Amino acid sequence: MGKIKIKLPDGTEKEYDMGISPAEIAESIGPGLARAAIAAKAGDNLVDLSTQFTDDTELAIITFRDEEGKEIFRHSTAHVMAAAVLKLFPEALPTIGPAIEDGFYYDFDHKPFTPEDLEKIEAEMKKIIESDSKFERIGLTKKEALDMFKSNKFKVEMIKALHDDDISAYKLGDFVDLCRGPHVPSAGKIKSFKLTKVAGAYWKGDAKREQLQRIYGTSFPDKKELKKHLHMLEEAEKRDHRKIGKLLDLFSFHEEARGFPFFHNNGMIIWNILLDYWRKVHKNYNYEEIKTPMLLNKALWKTSGHWENYKENMYTSQIDGEDYAIKPMNCPGGMLAYKEKIHSYKEFPLRVGEIGHVHRHELSGTLGGLFRVRAFHQDDAHIFMTKEQIKDEILEVIKLADEMYSTFGLEYHLELSTRPDKSIGSDEQWETATNGLKDALESTGKEYIINEGDGAFYGPKIDFHIKDAIGRSHQCGTIQLDMALPEKFDLTYESKDGKKHRPVMIHRVIYGSLERFFGILVEHYAGKFPMWLSPVQIKILTVADRFNNYAENVMKKLEEKGLRAELDKRQESVSKKVRDAQIHQVNYICVVGEKEEKDGTVTVRTRNNEVTGAEKVDDFAKRLVKEVEEKK
Repeated sequence: MGKIKIKLPDGTEKEYDMGISPAEIAESIGPGLARAAIAAKAGDNLVDLSTQFTDDTELAIITFRDEEGKEIFRHSTAHVMAAAVLKLFPEALPTIGPAIEDGFYYDFDHKPFTPEDLEKIEAEMKKIIESDSKFERIGLTKKEALDMFKSNKFKVEMIKALHDDDISAYKLGDFVDLCRGPHVPSAGKIKSFKLTKVAGAYWKGDAKREQLQRIYGTSFPDKKELKKHLHMLEEAEKRDHRKIGKLLDLFSFHEEARGFPFFHNNGMIIWNILLDYWRKVHKNYNYEEIKTPMLLNKALWKTSGHWENYKENMYTSQIDGEDYAIKPMNCPGGMLAYKEKIHSYKEFPLRVGEIGHVHRHELSGTLGGLFRVRAFHQDDAHIFMTKEQIKDEILEVIKLADEMYSTFGLEYHLELSTRPDKSIGSDEQWETATNGLKDALESTGKEYIINEGDGAFYGPKIDFHIKDAIGRSHQCGTIQLDMALPEKFDLTYESKDGKKHRPVMIHRVIYGSLERFFGILVEHYAGKFPMWLSPVQIKILTVADRFNNYAENVMKKLEEKGLRAELDKRQESVSKKVRDAQIHQVNYICVVGEKEEKDGTVTVRTRNNEVTGAEKVDDFAKRLVKEVEEKK
C-alpha cells in the first residue's frame, strides 16, 4: 500500500497509508481530539471524518470550537429534527434546514405545529440520537437526484437550479435529504439540544410563494453549554427591543411600510442625542460633515458598479425619461463631493463624514425589528490620505471607536479580514494595505482575530464586534481600505512633487446602521437607559390636585436646566403612579405634597425603588445635570 503525507495546522508533516481517514488521523494524534472531532478540512474543503485520502493534503480536524464545527454540528441536528418530523408527520414536505447563528431551523410544508408537537418531535429526536444512526453520504447525478426526490416539489426545484451534475444526499436511518455536507459521523454525537420555537416563513423568502412552518432549535456538545445558552435566550426575550420599543413608545412598524420604521417622540429624543453625540466626537477628531442626495442617476451607479452587481437590492425610478436609484450606500455620492475641487497632500488626512439615509431591498422574510430594515442611516466617513498615513489614521479611527463604544458601556473585540480569492488591485497594493492594518492593530496592544480571505474584493478590513450586557456579539463598526472607488472615480491629489497621485481611501462606520445600533442599545440596557439617553428622565407625581401648581413650577425649574421631566396629575393613587413610572423606566420619580411645597423640596426615588428622600429642587437639578454631563 502506498504512502501519503498529511500536513497539520502546526506545520508538521506525517506519513500515513493511502486510504486513511480524518477520524483515524485524529485518533493517531490523541483520544481527546478523536472524541471532539466533528469533521475535517482538507485544503479548502470541508469533508466528513470518514473520507479516505489517496493524495498528499493539508488537514485540520474540525471541532465544536471552530465556527465551521458549530455550523456542521447544528446542521446535522437539523437533519435529526427533520427525520423525527417525518417519522411523526409523514405527510410533511421538508425544504431546507440550515445552521444559523447559535442554532438551526428547518422549514416544512405542513399545517402549523403546536407546542405539543414540538415535545413529540424532541422525544423522537432523542430516540434517533440514542440509536446513534450514522450519517452516510450518497453521490448522485442530477437525473438520479430528480428521481430520488420526485415526490418533493421543493427539492425538485432546488435540484433543477443546480448547474453541477455532482450532487450529494445524506442518509440518516430511513431519512434521506439533499445536502452537500459534511455532517457529524453519527447522531449520537449530538448530546444536548432544544427546539425553541415555531414561526411561519415563505418559501425562498417570497411572500407570493408557499407559507411554510419553520421550527427553530439549538444544540451543543454538553448540557451545561445548552443550559447557559437557553438562559441567555430567556434574557434576550425579556430584552426584545420590539417589545420594549412599544412599551416605552419609542418606535413602531406598520404593514403599510414593511421594513420602514416609524420613530415616535420618545424615540426621536434618543435618536437626536445619538446624532448630537456623534457630531460632537467627530468634530473633536477633525471631521467635516456633508450631505449627498438620496436619488442619483444611473450613470453614477454604473461607474460605481452597483448597477450591474447590486441592482436587485436597489429601489429605482425614472425622472425625465432617465433611470435613477435611491442610494443603497453613501460612497458614490461622497466620491462626487471629493471631485468637486482639486486637493493637495497638505489637506490629508481628509476626514469627511455623512449620516446618510440609505435604502436596500431586503426580502420580507428576513426583516426583524430594527436589526434588519429596508431604510436606515449609516454614519459613514470617507478618509482620504497617502499610503504613509495608513497606520496612524487606522489608529485614530480605533481610538475614536473606543471612545464612543466605552461611553455606552459596550466592550468589543477586533477582527482583521484579509484578501479574498476574487479581488482587484496588485499584490503590492494588497500587501501595503494589509500591513498598514496589521501594524495599526499591533500598535494598539489589543488582541484581534485574523479571518484569512474574508476581506472585501476591494480591500482588507477591520471589524468591531461589540458585546452587549448578556454576552451577545454584534458586528457594528468597520474600517475598510478601498482600492476600487478611487480608481473608478479617478480620484487624485497633488503631491509634493507637483504631480497627481491616487489617494488611499478608508470607508468607516462606528454605529454602522443607526437604526440597528438603536435596537442594540435598547436590548443592552433592557430599556433602562442611562440618564443622558433616557427620553423621560424625571416623573413628578402629586399626592393631590392642590399641589399641581407647585409640581408645575418644579418641572419648569428642571426643564430650565435642560432636564426632561413630565408631570403625572392623574386621579390615581401615588403607589400606582410610582409603579407606572417604574414600568416605563423613568430614571427618577419625584413625589410632591404639602411638606415638599412648604420646604421647597421633592421626595426622590429611583426606578429600582430606592428612596433617596427629600432634596432641595436646585440641589436635585444640579446633581442630575452632573449625571447627564458625565454620561454615567
